[in-house]
Amino acid sequence: MTTKDSFKPAFKPVDEQIAYLRKGAAEIIREEDLRAKLEASFKSGTPLRVKLGVDPTAPDLHLGHTVVLRKLKHFQDLGHTAIFLIGDFTAMVGDPTGQSETRPPLTREQVDANAKTYLEQVYKILHRENTEVRYNSEWLGKLSGHDMIHLCAHYRLARMLEREDFRSRLAGNLPISIHELLYPLLQAYDSVALKADVELGATEQKFNLLVGRDIQREYGQPSQVALTMPILVGLDGQRKMSKSLGNYVGISEAPSDMFGKLMSLSDAMMWPYFDLVTDHTPEEIAWLADEVKAGVKHPMDVKMTLAREIIAGFHGDAAAEKAAAEFQRVFRDREAPDEVQEMKLIYGGGGSVSRSRKDGNIMHQDLFSVSSTGIEKWTRFLHALEQVSSASEAERIIKGRGFEVDGETISDPSAKIDLNQRGTHMLKIGKKKFLRIVVE
Repeated sequence: MTTKDSFKPAFKPVDEQIAYLRKGAAEIIREEDLRAKLEASFKSGTPLRVKLGVDPTAPDLHLGHTVVLRKLKHFQDLGHTAIFLIGDFTAMVGDPTGQSETRPPLTREQVDANAKTYLEQVYKILHRENTEVRYNSEWLGKLSGHDMIHLCAHYRLARMLEREDFRSRLAGNLPISIHELLYPLLQAYDSVALKADVELGATEQKFNLLVGRDIQREYGQPSQVALTMPILVGLDGQRKMSKSLGNYVGISEAPSDMFGKLMSLSDAMMWPYFDLVTDHTPEEIAWLADEVKAGVKHPMDVKMTLAREIIAGFHGDAAAEKAAAEFQRVFRDREAPDEVQEMKLIYGGGGSVSRSRKDGNIMHQDLFSVSSTGIEKWTRFLHALEQVSSASEAERIIKGRGFEVDGETISDPSAKIDLNQRGTHMLKIGKKKFLRIVVE
């Protein structure tokens, strides 16, 4: 599917464009080339063709993925053509970037399923009507054996092995498959096929983007500008955002969950997030930082502004305001949220409790044994209710004073619950989890 602007944009002055495009960028190779392309574009009224290639290797995006997407949007905001390239062919090869071993290629079914969900998510950032969506199987799938040999002839093996991940694997006597050496060349050929003026990528993609510059010259085209963006540090403040590390904010998560996660950022960490995942200009961000430093604005209030803006971009203003109000009520005013999971417990005597839970239209009842007197430790009980992964996790939360029953903090892991006490009780487990239990 391809959609293009049907109008000739009125470009901003080149200096203004450069200043906006520098925001958050790690490196522009070369900035003088970008300036020359922007000047030619300004004079002719012809938009630059700006390419971002993404291999659909996973179905869900988090904020870390959106950093480079947002830079593509910045080019779009300035009137240039945003090309969102889905690497459906290259995903079946496997990008070796950052890999210590050969990555298993994806199947066509996996690629197609992931690509569909990618598009549903990227349009939360990019303007749908002004985005040119392409799939690199359009041209890579048609390359003949002769074409592939011709492409490989334009790059030397010694240059390819200068790549850090290849070099380290060779030094460690780890295998490198031949098809992995083809990946940078295939990505570079994408730039030839699309006649890209600019290619975007994370800093770890720098080698591939530079190969694109070389291959375009070999095919008689002007070299693209390579613009790299930093890796977004996750919520732990130390490592790159990653689902496997659990330090991520998914863009499809519930607004209240996103808000709570973003508010867990340290005060120092919120400034890189302003820079990389919002459209605020450097001047606006510097002004906010000065206001906080001078004590005019409280860091918590500025962080709430950040969280609201990020969530509004993915879920809308109303959802963002609702999430902010709930955070205020739960974490600042220490009240329970409006929507809380509820579980009904029916004490049957004789050492068992029936827990009722509803899945769709099916009511389940689970039995787990307790002492005959109806007395049980909270640690084991929370685990039985599947609110924690283990009794030891419950013990850690309780020792850290992160567990409350009806507003009263319980800090003794050996504390017991009397299941004979009928009525409704509100549990707060850790910072973000609430559970209402109804004992009958």
